[in-house]
Amino acid sequence: FGVSPDRVIDVQALAGDSVDNVPGAPGIGVKTAAQLISEYGDLDSLLARAEEIKQPKRRQTLIDHTDQIRISRDLVTLAQNVPVEDAVEHFGLAEPDPEPLLDFLTRMEFRTLTNRIAEALDAEVPMIEVDEAPITTDSEGPGAIRSWPEISATGYETISSQDRLAEWVAEATSTGLLCVDLETTSLNEMEAEIVGIALALEPGRAAYVPVAHVAGDGDLLGAQDLVPGQIPLEVALAVLKPLLADPACLKIGQNLKYDLKVLARYGIAVAPIDDTMLISYALDSGKGGHGMDELSERHLGHRPQPIKELIGSGKSQITFDKVELEKAAHYAAEDADITLRLWHRLRPRLAAERVSTVYHSLERPLIQVLADMERTGIKVDRSTLGDMSNRFAQKMAEFEDEIHELAGHKFNLGSPKQLGEILFDEMGLEGGKKTKTGAWGTGADVLESLAALHDLPAKVLDWRQLSKLKSTYTDALPTHINAATGRVHTSFSLAATSTGRLASTDPNLQNIPVRTEEGRAIRKAFVPEEGNVILSLDYSQIELRILAQIAGIDALKQAFAEGQDIHAMTASEVFGIPVEGMDPMVRRRAKAINFGVIYGISAFGLGNQLRIPQADAKVFIDAYFEKFPGIKSYMTDTKAQAREKGYVETLFGRRIHTPGITQKGPGRGFAERAAINAPIQGTAADVIRRAMIRIPGALEDAGLAARMLLQVHDELLFECQESAASEVIETVREVMEGAAAPALHLDIPLAVDSGQGASWAEAH
Repeated sequence: FGVSPDRVIDVQALAGDSVDNVPGAPGIGVKTAAQLISEYGDLDSLLARAEEIKQPKRRQTLIDHTDQIRISRDLVTLAQNVPVEDAVEHFGLAEPDPEPLLDFLTRMEFRTLTNRIAEALDAEVPMIEVDEAPITTDSEGPGAIRSWPEISATGYETISSQDRLAEWVAEATSTGLLCVDLETTSLNEMEAEIVGIALALEPGRAAYVPVAHVAGDGDLLGAQDLVPGQIPLEVALAVLKPLLADPACLKIGQNLKYDLKVLARYGIAVAPIDDTMLISYALDSGKGGHGMDELSERHLGHRPQPIKELIGSGKSQITFDKVELEKAAHYAAEDADITLRLWHRLRPRLAAERVSTVYHSLERPLIQVLADMERTGIKVDRSTLGDMSNRFAQKMAEFEDEIHELAGHKFNLGSPKQLGEILFDEMGLEGGKKTKTGAWGTGADVLESLAALHDLPAKVLDWRQLSKLKSTYTDALPTHINAATGRVHTSFSLAATSTGRLASTDPNLQNIPVRTEEGRAIRKAFVPEEGNVILSLDYSQIELRILAQIAGIDALKQAFAEGQDIHAMTASEVFGIPVEGMDPMVRRRAKAINFGVIYGISAFGLGNQLRIPQADAKVFIDAYFEKFPGIKSYMTDTKAQAREKGYVETLFGRRIHTPGITQKGPGRGFAERAAINAPIQGTAADVIRRAMIRIPGALEDAGLAARMLLQVHDELLFECQESAASEVIETVREVMEGAAAPALHLDIPLAVDSGQGASWAEAH
């Protein structure tokens, strides 16, 4: 710290510690704090003589934050009067008692740690006691079970003949229930080949139908021999196809969108369906993941066999068709068995916990819609991306030269450690904080706060942005172009967020920046087929409209109803200035507050965003809440509901659980902000889900051949013939603007902006 031991707490009081929530003095780091304490002797002397400090900013910081600094010293000072209740010898290291330790770790769900310690102590992992009792019934019919056998291979079989498969199909047709799970060669549904099909009829009774397991690595030409005892794929699919399409038999699966897309490539449609992943999502959003392995451990107390035990990982990983047949059969049958058990466990809760409507109207119908969108994909111009990649590389090189010149020597821009040393050790910029590793933090938040003080961090931010765009999009997108279709096929995750928003992966097309020229330029590469156009339909300020509805803000409601500029109106209300002739900067501040409040923005965050002092930002936020008191009431009431019930709800009844809302420490603030935002963002997500579910039928009824391509936050992208563009826009806009009805009456009309063009950039 650069001071004697008795002055360390004085340095800590000035520098603060974000990890321990010690505020300190804004802008003063450990190095500056040590210099000040060394110069003035101690903290009290420094604060008493703060007026003598020559540097204006530093002087004012100490004067303005004297009380905060003293509080910080209290926070970092160790209490020395705590009674000693245990002798030091009681703290010697000893071997743990396996039974209570493993029992505790198991109950706390430290799964990896439990297994590691059990192995080290040569002890058995205790079974988790599951709260929910198995469903038991004396009734007959689909799903009726009288008892649940343990999860084991006892009731599993490998189906190797067409006749035996036909018997399973007949039984499923009779009971009206079948769990289905495909085993394939790839996670990419557009390329995956079916290796086998797992089926389950009741808990403890499952089977595997192998169709394409191969022996060895093949000959020099790549040809491989099929393992004996399998049913040819075309034969197996021919037997299963009528059952998979039978409307009287419910098909159950985990993440069924994947299976639907693979089977669609073989000309097979599957309906009706139930998805355990989405049932769990409707019930327990916010409580944890919804993958099968996690659900099995959480609800069944059983840890499924990890796939890595069969296929390995890294360079030695193999595809599933090369897995030994016996091992593959047990793994696949267990997956189907567990999925069916989860369905029996979770599905009754939908009605009992009053979220059945959410699952049936917002989750399940979207599976097929998204599967169709993903299979359609979107065309990407490879040459446009190549040109952009070259331009980005040239611009990055220019930034690199400028940064090196500002630093006075060359260094590795991709090294946070070297950058931190230059900013804080060599240049002596204030506001730096070291991480737990001892290196200076150089994250985006740090560089943004320094950008107002020096050009170098500002240039580094520009360089990083271009580097990310280049590596993530202009370089990577061409590798995602499907050789067979010539299009990019992203995958939408239905259960990846807690609020109902969709997430996009492989590649992620939802995070392409729209506020920068370079980010917007990337959208030029997304183009239609010849003779077609791209259409963009985007909800206008939907989250602000929902906020006005939920919080009952009459002024905002009126502004939306009259079609006013909502940000200019807010600025006029908050700052007391007329809309006409308003300074664009004032409107920008109001816009930042409007959107920031939804996400629980702080005075510090708003100040950083607008590059204004934190005190000014606080004045703006206070004035905003004073003008719109309903928003403050909404926030207070929502946090109280989250603490009382453990969840918040959207206007459509979607529950978002908030388990961190009652914890102590900095994590609670994040949980509170998430709880405030969730009903707003979640309702917006519900609205666009409802629209997406209705749009394919509306287009079909209108005789329009448009295809829905992408969903990006509040925007939907379509492709159609140029001659039909106006009619498609009119049809889709009508669905989107009426998506809340009839389940919900909004006082504020939903509005949709639209555009069309020869690229996504032109249409948006």
